[in-house]
Amino acid sequence: MTDRAADPGDPRPLIGEPLALDLLNTRWSGTPVNDLLTGRDGYRIWLSSAGLADRCGEDGSGLPELREAREALAAAVLDLDEGREPGAAALAGLDAVLRHGRIRRTAGSGGPVDRVEVDGPQWLAAWLAVDDFLVLLGQGAHRIKRCAHEACILHFFDTSQNGRRRWCSMAVCGNRAKAARHYGKARG
Repeated sequence: MTDRAADPGDPRPLIGEPLALDLLNTRWSGTPVNDLLTGRDGYRIWLSSAGLADRCGEDGSGLPELREAREALAAAVLDLDEGREPGAAALAGLDAVLRHGRIRRTAGSGGPVDRVEVDGPQWLAAWLAVDDFLVLLGQGAHRIKRCAHEACILHFFDTSQNGRRRWCSMAVCGNRAKAARHYGKARG
């Protein structure tokens, strides 16, 4: 993965999670739900924030594939949110995206070299995001969490030592919850 710096035009409240969750977080709370991937501009912004702008065409040709990957990730994460392993339907969605690519390992002068090959350039970002999800699962499915704030739909990878992170952002959702508790006690 390339270095990642958020695109200055990225409107999302949570940026910089691992690639799979960053893609999932292209939808966030609002009425209606905000969606960064409604068109070519949002697609370009996401590629830039994800550090993929130099590897993926910004012409929007990969947008349908990226949405397909996001739906597959959403199904798998929904199962995790409900305390289950990803079910057969969720795994089939992930596999449908993964079928469009592979990792080719070759011998290099400095050791093994892994190169991602995809059926077409439009599949690269989608394939990388789903592959990243498999890496996250390998590191611990229990660390893939939905924000504990009832109005928030964002997900994060809990890297805290004790695995007790609850909020996508303590500054936003954590403070809202604390303020609501305080207000409730003051009124009660």
